[in-house]
Amino acid sequence: MANNHPDSAWTTATEQLQALGLSAYAARTFVALVRLGDGSAKEVSENADVPRTRVYDAVEELADLGLVDVQHSSPKRFWAVSTETTGQHFDREYSHRVNTLTDALDQLSTGTRSTEQRGVWTVTGRETVTERIDEFVSSAEEEVVYMTVDDLLTERLTDSLADAADRGVSIQLAGMADGTEGHFDDALPEATYFESIWDWADTPAGRLLMVDREKTLVSVLVDDGDAPSRAETAIWGSGSANGLVVVLKAMFAWQLDRDHDDGAADNRR
Repeated sequence: MANNHPDSAWTTATEQLQALGLSAYAARTFVALVRLGDGSAKEVSENADVPRTRVYDAVEELADLGLVDVQHSSPKRFWAVSTETTGQHFDREYSHRVNTLTDALDQLSTGTRSTEQRGVWTVTGRETVTERIDEFVSSAEEEVVYMTVDDLLTERLTDSLADAADRGVSIQLAGMADGTEGHFDDALPEATYFESIWDWADTPAGRLLMVDREKTLVSVLVDDGDAPSRAETAIWGSGSANGLVVVLKAMFAWQLDRDHDDGAADNRR
């Protein structure tokens, strides 16, 4: 029988459960039981587009994970645990998996990764670029220079910048695009704004980051077919002698230093 539940919640739930490791039949069976409250193999089969004989295999998979209980009646009936318990199960499971993964990777790491690089590295995708920026900001010790456009404002990076400011890192927001300064005013009252020599109007520019004047990242936005938002691609480099770092540091350092000197002079008046 065809799936009679084409709504987005049904689709999202089954897709996410499969992404978390359940088989397709187990995911459909679990979602059907959540919707039914409890049910027999026949009822699940009719509601979840799962062959009746495969419902029992799916229930066994779910029971092994502690997600379904079985009533040994005739016919057998199945009951799904609560949404909260389901979330806690997968949270524990994947926290354990992530911890196991990072421990293994730490053992494999040589710990000698060079911070001085001659070339630049390419990063593709908004989420990946955001992760890289978050990583760089989290490593900042003295100064962060950040520039972005309204389309790329995220709470995640605002929080990272705020955490850096709490550590005593100087936050310099350069030549912000229209609409972005107001976003940062409340979250980053300690931040300093200055005019950049870059004019971002009518350009595909996305974000620019400079950390401690030794690590830089620049991204651009490009059309991605019929996608509702433009795709993002970035390049980054690190090390005081890295070409990208040298160029961007030269472009911004004079302005930062000049603003600092002007501010000091104003304080002396």
